Amino acid sequence: MPIHLRDGMKEDLPHVLQLIKELAEFEREPQEVEITLEELEQDGFGEKPVFDFFVAEDTEQDKIVGLALYFYSYSTWKGKCIYLEDLIVTEAYRGQGIGKQLLDRIIQKAKDEDARRVVWQVLDWNTPAIEFYKSLGASVLSEWLTCRLVKDQIQKYN
Repeated sequence: MPIHLRDGMKEDLPHVLQLIKELAEFEREPQEVEITLEELEQDGFGEKPVFDFFVAEDTEQDKIVGLALYFYSYSTWKGKCIYLEDLIVTEAYRGQGIGKQLLDRIIQKAKDEDARRVVWQVLDWNTPAIEFYKSLGASVLSEWLTCRLVKDQIQKYN
């Protein structure tokens, strides 16, 4: 099947949201998806876009089957970095190299932008993904722990 990778467009956002929800189901956290289509439009295509993305499209079926959503971050030690927020391939299309193609596209973007680092996270129980990333030469860091504040915690912070 012909898969075409391209830059994401505003018209893709309903499919992007569907893939985000599919990933949340896979990660056993469907109730955590709060983002709306309107927020994705504002955050991706508004006055101050905060993310960008690539899509993998099955051109025969005319549907989006994969997503790599990223944004720029900054390291005080290294400089400009790319943070890969999500790499998603819909279940029926997994195992066909689409995830690798999307990751290749992110790495090429990092080269083009002279980013010093590409960073992403993987759940510790997602062994297939961990092995996939290791097979590509990525370092899986166990010494760094993720810290975060969610919306309610941010509001209560003082």
